Amino acid sequence: MSSGFWYTEEQTPNLRYSSKITRTLHTETTPFQELALIDTVQWGRMLVLDNMVMTTIKDEFVYHEMISHVALNTHPNPKKVMIIGGGDGGAIRECVKHAKVEKAVLCEIDSRVIETSKEYLPEIASALFGHPKVEVLVADGVKHIRENENEYDVIMVDSTEPVGPAEGLFAAEFYQAVYRALKPDGIMVAQTESPFVNADLISRVFKDIRSIFPVTKLYLASIPTYPSGLWSFTMGSKQYDPEAVDVSAIPEMETRYYTPALHKAAFCLPKFVQDLIKE
Repeated sequence: MSSGFWYTEEQTPNLRYSSKITRTLHTETTPFQELALIDTVQWGRMLVLDNMVMTTIKDEFVYHEMISHVALNTHPNPKKVMIIGGGDGGAIRECVKHAKVEKAVLCEIDSRVIETSKEYLPEIASALFGHPKVEVLVADGVKHIRENENEYDVIMVDSTEPVGPAEGLFAAEFYQAVYRALKPDGIMVAQTESPFVNADLISRVFKDIRSIFPVTKLYLASIPTYPSGLWSFTMGSKQYDPEAVDVSAIPEMETRYYTPALHKAAFCLPKFVQDLIKE
């Protein structure tokens, strides 16, 4: 995983990303994956799963705010929210900031991600410490979604890369199950990787979601520790268009990346990304 005092992620066979580390805090093999917590000079504490960076203290707010607030501020009344994956707790931390959210359910397959995040990443996992709105399920998210129809207002797919335990979260059959698990005006959002590195995946996933949801939109954020630094999210909505939101009505809350103006700006895509999702 590391060479000397450096951690190196092989992002593709032709691309590597390295961070200087000060120490390794924790490593273990869980029933699902290799898990490590390391302390880096540039990014602070870093969660690594199967030798891939999941989150860091210094830039985590970008991903967690953008996977959460765009959907929650598009839906007019997101009372019940589901996060699939996201065992670090960052997305659910952002969800409970919304006054209209009454219940936020985290469904994470690997309990060790939850427990190690609570121990080593408490700033991210704060909402997992007995927050009254939060329910934590250690379970298979795909199975849970299939067994709960017409249940959620918003579903967030906060997955790792499309390998190992997360592979099923990028399949058309899964998105169909998500559609059924949503209420009649429900919204889903999924992280869908880098337009520079995962162009084929983005095109395929967008096509699959568009075949299921009446409104399908892709938006972007800048996340420096993820491959290429440019990251995509894909939203499927049964009714509401995220670009039609009245941004003046978005309630104020504490954020570091997301703003009402950015809510719409994130959907202004570069030409090469527009080309990836053309019909």
